[in-house]
Amino acid sequence: MSKSILFLCVANSARSQMAEGLARKMFGDRVPVQSAGSEPSIVNQYAIEVMKELGIDLGTHTSKSVQTIEPQTVGTVITLCAEEVCPVFLGKARRLHWPIPDPASKDPSIPREEMLARFRTARDTIREKLERFAREELTSS
Repeated sequence: MSKSILFLCVANSARSQMAEGLARKMFGDRVPVQSAGSEPSIVNQYAIEVMKELGIDLGTHTSKSVQTIEPQTVGTVITLCAEEVCPVFLGKARRLHWPIPDPASKDPSIPREEMLARFRTARDTIREKLERFAREELTSS
């Protein structure tokens, strides 16, 4: 498969970044992987921290706009939005939707341990879905 997987959410700061890191580790060079968002911001520090627990470094990642992605390079778009409106990707790519609640919050009263738990839950959910995707999609092609 020469076409990439694109993970898409709004800010490209947590879910799509974690999905990109997990997929790169899982698929290596076999499948190109990208992530982007409709309103890119910065990579969330909690996402960086919980991915480091798995030996995946998101420290060099940056948030990217979906507008910068070449549609013809994408084979599969996986949207990760749950409660918010997912960005639209214009292209002929196959679309999958994995609704995962956003672990990030602007609420300063949420304790650090609770934030880490929210990010670990999102990370582990994405990992399970990626493992299933790899078994069902990548072994059949």
